[in-house]
Amino acid sequence: MTTLIFVCIIAIILIDYAVERWLDYINAKHRKTVLPEELQGIYNTEEYNKQQRYEQAKSKISFWASTISTVLILALLLCGAFAWLDSWIYSTFGSAEHPLHHIWAALLFFGIIGFAADLAGKPFEIYNTFVIEEKFGFNKMTPKLFVIDTIKGWILTGILGGAILAALLALMAYFGEWFWLYAWVFISVIMVCMTMFYSSLIVPLFNKQTPLEEGELKRAITEFADKVGFKLDNIYVIDGSKRSTKANAYFSGLGAKKRIVLYDTLIQEMTTEEIVAVLAHEIGHYKKKHTRTMIIASLAQMGVMLFVLGLCVRLPLFTEALGVPYEEGKYHIALLVFSMLYTPLSFAISLLFNYVSRKNEFEADTYAAHNYSAKSLAQALRKLSKRNLSNLTPHPWYVFCYYSHPDLLQRLQNIRKQGK
Repeated sequence: MTTLIFVCIIAIILIDYAVERWLDYINAKHRKTVLPEELQGIYNTEEYNKQQRYEQAKSKISFWASTISTVLILALLLCGAFAWLDSWIYSTFGSAEHPLHHIWAALLFFGIIGFAADLAGKPFEIYNTFVIEEKFGFNKMTPKLFVIDTIKGWILTGILGGAILAALLALMAYFGEWFWLYAWVFISVIMVCMTMFYSSLIVPLFNKQTPLEEGELKRAITEFADKVGFKLDNIYVIDGSKRSTKANAYFSGLGAKKRIVLYDTLIQEMTTEEIVAVLAHEIGHYKKKHTRTMIIASLAQMGVMLFVLGLCVRLPLFTEALGVPYEEGKYHIALLVFSMLYTPLSFAISLLFNYVSRKNEFEADTYAAHNYSAKSLAQALRKLSKRNLSNLTPHPWYVFCYYSHPDLLQRLQNIRKQGK
């Protein structure tokens, strides 16, 4: 049975890689030399050729990053590297007189794996940022800022990720088969808190957010918010331009902690009417209760995952599949095996979440078109796509598997039906 589990892990990794490559292939083949009528005028011939080159460059770096990552994980599995790492941690940091606690061993185990994986991916990230994004006029990040961001990310992941992992392992040890229920409550609190306080606690570590200055734009936003009965006290501008010229806007938080954040690049690129249309879309998400329902769905999905984990984590064959003898209280190897075996189910759940998310985007577009301006929203989406060199003709299967938003053509067709 342990051999079967090991074979399943290898098969899942290979199938996942094959599906990913197939989707990239059909998406590349689906690029069109002539755009549909609704999309014409976004790019001129030179700009469209530039977009195609950008898409090809991104696909190529994605191919190499994915291929090398897959080869590395297969090599580590086949040569027994995870069993060796586990043995090395216990022999190096523990002794017969003072054995290493399993929680500390798990933190070291996943810390080393995570750090190594991040380092392995850094060359591709650096190439993407300082070669591809630079070549196509997007990158504004300096090498110094890149290093600072990387170090901050490591520290944040170490503190938050380490604390959550330690708590989960402690719950496994002390609550036995009911650990999943306590873990579900714990993680639910963390997820809700992150939703509420992400923009006020995490974002400031990387970006500066300043309240939107008084003027025409703020008046227009306030007037629209008052018109639709949306209490909005927090409108912020984020300095996205220090990293990229790409534009965006987003809504975050719950209740009194909700806020709308505009990228400074968005303000530079768009008219007041277009910006308000984008914000009307974001307000539409709130009015339609999309944020709340997606949080509830995410919590339900987390509960299912933790329940299944609770059934599997104490099975000896999970640790033995990677060549590590089972020991009560030692759960990090089983966690690693579970994360690999859970991949197909995780992918299936992501398909459902993406489907619901795309449906929500249509509803938010419809809300903005009905309550503000279909024309301004369409113009804003066209500008965003052009500014970000977006692929205007993705393959439907690629959209189905990966896109949390409908493609531009679908959104424009939906907005056109709303009129106004």
